Amino acid sequence: MSQAELDGMPEPAALRVLVSDGQALVTCGRVLVYRYDVDDVGMRNLAIVALTDAGRRVDEVAAVFELTATYVSMLRGRARRDGSSGLVRRRGRPPKLTDRQVTRARVWAGSGWTQQSIADRLGVAQSVISELLARLGPTPVQEVLPAPEDTDTDTDTEPGAVEPREGDAVAGNLEPVPDQVPDQGEAAATLVPGFACSARITEGSFRCRYAGAMLLHPYLHRVGAEAIFGSLTGGPARRYDDVGVLTIATLGFALGVDTVEGTKHLRRDEAGPTVGLVTIPELATLRARLSALADGSDPLGLQRAFAAGMLAADPAGDPVYFVDDHFKPYAGARPVAKGWNTKRRHAQPGIDDTMLVDARGRAVVFGTGEPTGLASTLPGVLAQLRRVIGPEAPVMLGFDRGGAYPSAFTACRAAGADWVTYRRAPLVEATATPRRSWTLRDGRRISVMLADESVQINGYGTARQLTLFEAGAPVLQVLTSDTNATGAALLCWLRARWRIENMFKYAAAHNGIDALADYGMDIGPDTRKVTNPARTLARQNVAAAEADLATAERALPQMLAGPATPKQMNAALPKLHQQIEEAKTALAAAKTALRPIPAKILATDLDPHAKRARPRLERRGLQMVLRLLAFNAEAWLAERFNAYLTDPDEYRAILRNLLHLGGQIDYTTKTTTISLDRPDSPRVARALQRLTEELNATPTCLPGDHRPVTYQLTAT
Repeated sequence: MSQAELDGMPEPAALRVLVSDGQALVTCGRVLVYRYDVDDVGMRNLAIVALTDAGRRVDEVAAVFELTATYVSMLRGRARRDGSSGLVRRRGRPPKLTDRQVTRARVWAGSGWTQQSIADRLGVAQSVISELLARLGPTPVQEVLPAPEDTDTDTDTEPGAVEPREGDAVAGNLEPVPDQVPDQGEAAATLVPGFACSARITEGSFRCRYAGAMLLHPYLHRVGAEAIFGSLTGGPARRYDDVGVLTIATLGFALGVDTVEGTKHLRRDEAGPTVGLVTIPELATLRARLSALADGSDPLGLQRAFAAGMLAADPAGDPVYFVDDHFKPYAGARPVAKGWNTKRRHAQPGIDDTMLVDARGRAVVFGTGEPTGLASTLPGVLAQLRRVIGPEAPVMLGFDRGGAYPSAFTACRAAGADWVTYRRAPLVEATATPRRSWTLRDGRRISVMLADESVQINGYGTARQLTLFEAGAPVLQVLTSDTNATGAALLCWLRARWRIENMFKYAAAHNGIDALADYGMDIGPDTRKVTNPARTLARQNVAAAEADLATAERALPQMLAGPATPKQMNAALPKLHQQIEEAKTALAAAKTALRPIPAKILATDLDPHAKRARPRLERRGLQMVLRLLAFNAEAWLAERFNAYLTDPDEYRAILRNLLHLGGQIDYTTKTTTISLDRPDSPRVARALQRLTEELNATPTCLPGDHRPVTYQLTAT
């Protein structure tokens, strides 16, 4: 075909994409087809789909836009399936809530809804609502005026206004609050009038799997838990008062919850009625409320108040107390002080509690801080004990060899307390003649052979020493300041020191006293004194000089006893004597260099950047008070239960199982009735029946609820 035949035909329309000043220009021949911003991916994709729909080949369009033909085909499929919205893909994670849902959530939160209720209604996780409210906060609403009788949603209305119907929004509520009228079995629980957001129960019937834990309320009532809890303040609360929050934590620890986080495993709607609430707080709420209460509290003062109430309501028969340290390891990366872990038998970072229990193994007072030693922490614990029992009350304090130092003995004397402990090894020879001493324990006569004498202790003075003989040989020695009690009685009390060890073991296994509870710490310069490495090096030099002197002195007799001739010996003597003198001179110089070097120096002298982490103990201290309260309550209940069960080997385990006994809890306007399920074992059921009769003989109330409590067992 000649060129002349093509004259008059239009030029081929080439497809091009040009970029100028941030604008993408799509041309077809000399015609501008599309114009869009270079960063506008949606407009680009729309242009691609439109060009292919206009008849352009997919591979041609893909080449012009520098894409693959496969991707262009995918865009065409999205456009057919989803329209224009399919051509724009949102980057990142899509929002959980729409703007309308965000508005509703804020209004509901301002009206008193819980975060979990809002999350359930909107179909999202509770953490989404928590983050939203932390960022934007709830929407303020007009406060509800006091409602007239027999109405729940009436508000003041102007003349001619239409009153809201049942279920209509009130004071900004878009929908009725679902958890303000919960359905709990036979009867719905009614909330306390006058406090619209309170979770306290006024009436209702509840099936509860933790009803057995309510057997601990008589002890809480006797020690004055409501008044002591009421002395704390954690700031304003919408649903759960401070007394309820603290009681929830106490019963949780009694039920075996090791940490506050463990309460999420409890059934909230069944655990709530055990403390007079419709439901217990969620974990985030409970943790925040306990933290606020702890930050403004004095944990040691709370423990003293509970101890005073316990000893006043149920005093111990003997003025004997036991004290010991309990170490809790820390496995984090902070530079926490080290202490001796008696379980693992090595030094480890952690904190140390000094616990003092009475003769019946009940926790009285405690102290907590960095690991030091019983001799250092004993004065503070004794001062707390005196504030509980008074300055004139008799005290016999028993402790292990770890506190058998003159400083501890002096602290006891300053506090007006007698003490008894084992003598640290090695034993000293007894100068008194062993004699038989006896005492009565539980109606049984106990007789031992003891050598009773007075000894002098450096740094303290005169003390009484008892040496126990078995098979004619001394086996242990006891030191004491008591000069009136018989030796056998003192020895029996010291052997009973295992009661505090049993308390540590039981409370750690069932009440979580080993939990650190709070990892907040203050990090500052390390001001403690540490071993001086220069002193260590100087002592090594002294040891090496002593070894050289010993070697030089041994060489002289070895040479004289050897096979050398007298002439050879005479020739070697001057050199050997010179070596001995040089070794003596070197030893004297090493000792002189050692003398001015201090054994301990500040850690910052070795490393100016040395840091020390000191745990904040307020929050853990409050939880410790609640854990010990739960332990003492269970111990008190177990003693009364075993009076009817008479099983000294298994009564604690059986009672602990009964704390998880199910039952029915009935709240009326005047009384609270707890109907416990009858245990399968006849002897346990009989003992529990008698225990409930004893508890009913003394009026009991729940903390924060003044209705009398009655216990009973179901017929079957």
